[in-house]
Amino acid sequence: MFKIKAPIFFVLLFLCILCCAGGAMAQGKTKDFFKVKTPKIQYVRPDTTILIKYEDFPDEGSDADASIFFNPKKELSIVSEDTSELDLGEQHIVEMSEEVLVDSSWIKIAGYYAIWDTRNLNPYKMDGRQLKDTVDIKLYDMASNRNYNMPLEKTPITSHFGARSGRWHYGTDIDLNTGDTIFAAFDGVVRINKWDGGGYGNYIVVRHYNGLETLYGHMSKAIAQPGQYVKAGELLGLGGSTGRSSGPHLHYEVRYQGNPLDPENIYDFPDYLLKGESFQITSAVFNYYNKAKKGSASAGRRAAYHKVRSGDTLSGISKKYGVSISQLAKLNGMSTRTTLRIGKSLRIR
Repeated sequence: MFKIKAPIFFVLLFLCILCCAGGAMAQGKTKDFFKVKTPKIQYVRPDTTILIKYEDFPDEGSDADASIFFNPKKELSIVSEDTSELDLGEQHIVEMSEEVLVDSSWIKIAGYYAIWDTRNLNPYKMDGRQLKDTVDIKLYDMASNRNYNMPLEKTPITSHFGARSGRWHYGTDIDLNTGDTIFAAFDGVVRINKWDGGGYGNYIVVRHYNGLETLYGHMSKAIAQPGQYVKAGELLGLGGSTGRSSGPHLHYEVRYQGNPLDPENIYDFPDYLLKGESFQITSAVFNYYNKAKKGSASAGRRAAYHKVRSGDTLSGISKKYGVSISQLAKLNGMSTRTTLRIGKSLRIR
């Protein structure tokens, strides 16, 4: 009897050991399965150098019309003010190191980027007629490798700066063929690359080291991007006839702190050169504002209309003419959800 029970006892003991081991293993697996792992946290230093909160302001007109009298909400000093909680619409307030190395030269950046706005043509809030002192602009400096270049390979003028058809023309129009290369006039940084359906079409603005800005309008293709450093003579885009244009040409503007000045004060376009190495800016340069304001106030404005066809939508018409849907609704006294009636004339500007 003892001989029979002994093997049974050892078998049962072996089975108990196996069950206990299996239970322990199962318990260990269950514990691992439900264990909460601590997540890896990557600590990133907050970037307050660029304002990223924007507010959409409706367009009241083309960039060209709005540029002369646009005022920002607040004038900023990037050296002393925290920009992390400011809301200035589309303005980028960029705080950088005091100097940056560009083309083997240390360039002071703090004042240069006091207001860096990639959307609004004139964010500077400065009336040129209020200048108290004479500003001496050194247009180019060969010794410092700061050269200049004419904006096109040929520069035949088709329209001058001044009054034109009851409105003021703030630049010089230069003839070209669609696809012709457009060059940067001076060394600088691209500030704006934008579409303006009711005015400039595809256009680019470059902020130059000499203190001026130049604008290149009606391009078929705007290539250089905001923030890009360009040397005089580098490609900006290709000529065309986009926006409010009657034919292929370059609309070329020269501005000082947002105030347009006559490019022919600086350029001798027929002889394909600058008139001098330097140019002096005084309040007298902007006295034309008085005439421009009178002309704008008394001149009538032509409206343009689109006749609605089958399949037309507000979104499609908006893209076709470069006008926002909200502006279309405002111009026509309707809601953005209004159903378009075939044959109706829809005002687009």
